[in-house]
Amino acid sequence: MSMIKTENLTFSYPNSFQNVFENVNIQLDTDWKLGFIGRNGRGKTTLLNLLMGKYEYSGKIYSSVQFDYFPYTVTDKSQSTIEILSEIATAAQEWEFMRELSLLDVDADALYRPFELLSGGEQTKALLAALFCNEGHFLLIDEPTNHLDANGRETVAAYLKKKKGFILVSHDRSFLDGCVDHILSLNRKNIEVRKGTFSSWFENFERQQKSETAQNEHLKKEIHRLRQAAKKAAVQSQHIESIKHGNGIFDKGYAGHKSAKMMKRAKSIELRQQQAAEEKAGLLKNTETAECLKLTPLIYRSSPLVSFSETVICYGERAVCSPVTFSVKNGDRIVLDGKNGSGKSSLIKLLTGEKIEYSGLVNIGLGLIISYVPQDFSYLRGSLHTLADKSQIDESLFKTVLIKMGFEKEQFLKDISEFSAGQKKKVLLAQSLCESAHIYVWDEPLNYIDIYSRMQIENLIKKFSPTMILVEHDKAFRNEIGTETVAVLKQTEKIF
Repeated sequence: MSMIKTENLTFSYPNSFQNVFENVNIQLDTDWKLGFIGRNGRGKTTLLNLLMGKYEYSGKIYSSVQFDYFPYTVTDKSQSTIEILSEIATAAQEWEFMRELSLLDVDADALYRPFELLSGGEQTKALLAALFCNEGHFLLIDEPTNHLDANGRETVAAYLKKKKGFILVSHDRSFLDGCVDHILSLNRKNIEVRKGTFSSWFENFERQQKSETAQNEHLKKEIHRLRQAAKKAAVQSQHIESIKHGNGIFDKGYAGHKSAKMMKRAKSIELRQQQAAEEKAGLLKNTETAECLKLTPLIYRSSPLVSFSETVICYGERAVCSPVTFSVKNGDRIVLDGKNGSGKSSLIKLLTGEKIEYSGLVNIGLGLIISYVPQDFSYLRGSLHTLADKSQIDESLFKTVLIKMGFEKEQFLKDISEFSAGQKKKVLLAQSLCESAHIYVWDEPLNYIDIYSRMQIENLIKKFSPTMILVEHDKAFRNEIGTETVAVLKQTEKIF
């Protein structure tokens, strides 16, 4: 057992007027399974890069372990998988790779296939297997679930649960609960470490915020009461002073004593008021606001809006999936469930007019208005103003939605290409939320999105009940908002 420790760690990016981290002091046990959580753009990946020694900083970082980072960058994907894994874990034997891949439910023959021919989920698992073969290294795992389907997430969570010595950045609540024993939370004003799963951390965090909110309300009332009392005492003191210096028969010694007493009382009340204000200022520093979002879905005049009948996605002459049959009525929220590569994204791209080969029938209602959120955001660049204008959405509303999703106004001055992955995904979601549509078609909308924003979107969908077709692997999210799950099976799969 050893420790990772930071002392007064301070960092800011070049040409930035604001520190990402300021005097951060944390101490981590290298045997812990740490879940690392926090809002998009707050600095999670930056902290991992600081541990890797990629940036210059002030303060100290102490560690007796060597760090490895996931996702590992593969420069030549045409190589066989075993060649790539052997470059990552130079001391590991072939049988060790096979053992790790078996634990991750990947066939051993994947080792001898070109890495580029593996699915995204298989590549993720293979790289994790290799990195965990580097004995004694501490692994920094940055959002591994983005290429994993629901079953893949459960498999990787079970795999990580048997390991130790890693920091895992993830926004998938069920995934975190399945594999971590500590939470490292990057809050608004500080960084905290707590023992337990995400659910136990979140329950404690909410309890603390409720307690501080109640205390805050009590102190607000107390400050108001003390302010009124101080004013009253000051007025009484001034009144006595005016009598003391006036004409007529009056015990001026008594009046002076009374005046001094009232002034002392006023000073005492003022001090208590200041102490209460200082106490109040120390509360709710880490409160995460998740303001209610709004949506204006349209009701289609007839039903169903969309129907698929014995639809099969084809790549050339090869059938990708087994026949799919389902229909979408007003208010339905259909979740497409299946393994990576089963054709889920292709099915919903048919609705957007993309040319996808298929057999069977796809019927789309006449005049149906669709709002689409794609998986890919690499094409995003330029200003938010330009994007709003091109998308024909209200720019003011667009930016208001982004602020509610955790954006700082300073971000609006940047080119979208400079945003973090999570912020880019929020741009696509905010664009969709500003569109009035009959049906919202979202393809893995939560990739890179922070936990609080996921909860925001859950509440939005439950409140406004839009008609939707989604591909999403976050189990907690699907359970909250889905009205029906449609299985999309690969051609080789069978239902038992």
